[in-house]
Amino acid sequence: MPKLAEKPMPADVLELFRRPNPAVMATVAKDGRPVTVATWYLLEDDGRLLLGLDASRARLRHLTGDGRVSLTALAEGDWYTHVSVQGRVVEVADDEGLAGIDRISRHYTGRDYSNRTSPRVLVRVELDTWHGWGGASQD
Repeated sequence: MPKLAEKPMPADVLELFRRPNPAVMATVAKDGRPVTVATWYLLEDDGRLLLGLDASRARLRHLTGDGRVSLTALAEGDWYTHVSVQGRVVEVADDEGLAGIDRISRHYTGRDYSNRTSPRVLVRVELDTWHGWGGASQD
């Protein structure tokens, strides 16, 4: 079970967070504004969050300028139950052969990622803290 800086996720919360849930990530723009966007994610076995981003998007510029990120995953069919994590970018790398986005896409759709022309990058996020609500409570 991945251990976060403050506390480990209980097994039921971890199970929910490992599912291909709808999610929203927040970044910090250069001028300090918070910016949110829907995204896919994958929790890797080492407890890091894997994000596959289009190399031309503003959120990549946000993350390379200020590596703080937050992501909220909503339980499918029950948006009241959610897990939110906060962390920081520890790695940004080109997604060679789209292997990373294919892993994430298969997690969500069962198929490789359809857009084979746009350059992509992989972002790994070390999680510092988490909290849950509804059926994903930390209590």
